[in-house]
Amino acid sequence: LWKLVEKLLMPKPSRPSKPTAEGMNWSVGAGTNLLSGFTGKLFRESKQTLNEFAKELRAFSSVDMSGRNFGDEGLFFLAESLGYNQTAEEVSFAANGITAAGIKAFDGVLQSNIALKTLNLSGNPIGDEGVKCLCDILVDNAGVERLQLSSVDLRDEGAKAIAELLKNNSILRVLELNNNMIDYSGFTSLAEALLENSTIRSLHLNGNYGGALGANALAKGLEGNKSLRELHLHGNSIGDEGIRALMSGLSSRKGKLAVLDIGNNSISAKGAFHVAEYIKNCKSLLWINLYMNDIGDEGAEKIADALKQNRTITTIDLGGNNIHSKGASAIARVLKDNSVITSLDLAYNPIGADGAKALSEVLKFHGNINTLKLGWCQIGASGAEFVADMLRYNNTISILDLRANGLRDEGAKCLAQSFKVVNEALTSIDLAFNEIRDDGAFAIAQALKANEDVAVTSLNLANNFLTKFGQVISLFFSFLLHQIKSLFHSWCISLL
Repeated sequence: LWKLVEKLLMPKPSRPSKPTAEGMNWSVGAGTNLLSGFTGKLFRESKQTLNEFAKELRAFSSVDMSGRNFGDEGLFFLAESLGYNQTAEEVSFAANGITAAGIKAFDGVLQSNIALKTLNLSGNPIGDEGVKCLCDILVDNAGVERLQLSSVDLRDEGAKAIAELLKNNSILRVLELNNNMIDYSGFTSLAEALLENSTIRSLHLNGNYGGALGANALAKGLEGNKSLRELHLHGNSIGDEGIRALMSGLSSRKGKLAVLDIGNNSISAKGAFHVAEYIKNCKSLLWINLYMNDIGDEGAEKIADALKQNRTITTIDLGGNNIHSKGASAIARVLKDNSVITSLDLAYNPIGADGAKALSEVLKFHGNINTLKLGWCQIGASGAEFVADMLRYNNTISILDLRANGLRDEGAKCLAQSFKVVNEALTSIDLAFNEIRDDGAFAIAQALKANEDVAVTSLNLANNFLTKFGQVISLFFSFLLHQIKSLFHSWCISLL
């Protein structure tokens, strides 16, 4: 289709005197023919394909047209189907080569459409010009509640246009602006808009360039905003000073934040102190992400102390923070008395066998963890032994991730022994990248086969050292297990 569209943009060699697509006048009023004078130039195949796309828009409530490369011309053709459409509620036009010129196709269309709730234009190079055009169109829209504009070459000028939209639009609930080039100035504009907007619920600014100054500006806007429930600032180089300002702003606001993503922001133990203080006093936070910072053991201990006083957080991600056994032990002690936390991610931390031991001793009979992620934690075969012993008694863990821990056959065999014990909670085990060979895989497969009551439905042994024999044996026992539990579960095993 892309090749056909490219041909449509150029005059045919045999008829150079005919006008090109660039010279066409587009009719973009709702319900009108958006390709007047252009349809005759469409090749039959491309026209049929676009007609099929248009039928999708008129037939389904959720339509995913991402990555179909129909470009601006295709969007003009398809936009007509949204004019007075009362069927499509979620539409994705992501990654289709749409530029600022193509956004004009929505003029008159989105003003008349009140059924569309989600519009995804991510991955299209529409830039600030396209964003400004879209914002002008959406000011009068009474339907779109979720707008996705990630990776659209958006800069500060575009962010200012979005800020103006937020000041005048009371319908929008979720705004995604991830992976753009919004700097301090854009953050300031958005912060000012938050002071006036009372309906936005979720703001995604991951992968931008806010920095400490941007975080400070945003904090001031958050102080006066009561509606926001989710804030995603992953990868903005906020640093300790920025996080101090942000936590101060969040602490001062009357709104109830439930989700906070501050991963990959160069936060050290110093910054973790401010996060911990916020956690202690926040009575609404359910999910917090500190992934890929550098809080270390000291920061982990501060977070652990805060979690002793918090009884709302259910999910916490501390992966990739240079936490060792000391920090892991501090977190483990919290789990002994905290039954609210159900998901813990400590992946990419060198907690070692001692860290695994500390966690296993607590989780053996305490806590309420159902998802435990310990991939790339250097626990080794000895650490696997502690985990295996814990699994014999634990009745809450459902998802266990032990990827890339150097378990080898010795560790795999330890885990296999625990699989022979009835465990009605454990359903998913990830053992990829663990240097497991045929003997280890055979032991696991045999253990699962021997235990007819095991609840495991997903086992990942990808990227280990299995020969064809080991793969066949594992698949064979997996097949038997699937047959035994076919009335209750679906079986999935990956060996590629």
